[in-house]
Amino acid sequence: MSAATAAEPVHVEEAGTHGPLLLCLHGIGSSSAAFAPQLAELSSYVRVVAWDAPGYARSPDPAGPMSLDDYADAAAALIRERAGSAHVLGVSWGGVIALRLATRHPGLVDSLIIADSSPGSGTDGTRAAAMRARADDLAALGPRAFAEARGPRLVSPDAPPDLVRRVVDTMASSVRLPGYAYAAESMASADLRAELPSIAAPTLVLCGEQDRVTGTEASQAVAGAIHRTAYVVVKDAGHLANQEQPGHFDAWVLSRLRITASIPE
Repeated sequence: MSAATAAEPVHVEEAGTHGPLLLCLHGIGSSSAAFAPQLAELSSYVRVVAWDAPGYARSPDPAGPMSLDDYADAAAALIRERAGSAHVLGVSWGGVIALRLATRHPGLVDSLIIADSSPGSGTDGTRAAAMRARADDLAALGPRAFAEARGPRLVSPDAPPDLVRRVVDTMASSVRLPGYAYAAESMASADLRAELPSIAAPTLVLCGEQDRVTGTEASQAVAGAIHRTAYVVVKDAGHLANQEQPGHFDAWVLSRLRITASIPE
């Protein structure tokens, strides 16, 4: 189904019929499919909505380049369409969007769950250049070869082969140009360190113990800058902790929602 945003209509997957809204924002190489475990498990307690970001998977290409503010505004439009406010779960790039959403539209964000994310690639010139170069890699390789090259690093070295295949398949079916290039530029330009202390929403920061992409230091930088925060390391998980260890991940999310949203046991 589709929902109007500030840019173009986007596709969303939804589950759950009662409780507060949990909006899920995926990483730069993924789609709403990344949140299949959360749609299945957490929908017993909350209404879960996971988007395909503009230019990804089943969402149409945006009319032109989108900045980080544009992605945050698109997420804000989804919240306004469905509820007065939402709890927002963002993974990696989706976490950076969620952080900007919380500073740009604070009244819409009840709480944040930031997973395997960072203050943005713009905090380091080398990281920013590497992020921008990804669009050229996608153009040269095509989605399938691009996914096969990048996908295995998103989980821990000991991840089961079927999970690696799912991650690669999801990436291959989700990324395309120009949407991926717009997303990469939004990430490369982002440096949220100065604005993180202004976030008022209670925040849970989770990071896979074996995250080889953003790493635990980046997640710690986010957690350390936000005043109302808790930080959790998810054992035996890589960058996609929500997919590799969904049971542990969802338990932490649900525990946090029981505090911030007063969800009953």
